[in-house]
Amino acid sequence: MKPDVLLADFAHARAGDKGNTLNVAVFAFERRHYAWLEQYLSAETVATRFGHRHPHKVTRHCLPQLDGINFVIEGALEGGVNQSATLDRHGKSLSYLLLGMRLPAPDD
Repeated sequence: MKPDVLLADFAHARAGDKGNTLNVAVFAFERRHYAWLEQYLSAETVATRFGHRHPHKVTRHCLPQLDGINFVIEGALEGGVNQSATLDRHGKSLSYLLLGMRLPAPDD
């Protein structure tokens, strides 16, 4: 059984918002880890990770030429900038929520 590793050790991410929709893009530090990201970062996995924010829908867009995956997470910002009372209404820091995931280690 492989040990779990921290996603942040193998990838970086950026987050943004549009209304009540959060956008998080994750990019492998090294090209050889893109297939590993694609294997373990599914829309379902991300929906579970953001479950406490009650997303309506999570859509995954694979970007193999950029060694990245973009997730569109609808309904995760508690109404968005103009409605939410949260500290980070834009969701900029939520990329760290994703990077804090532990996943099975890559084969290499």
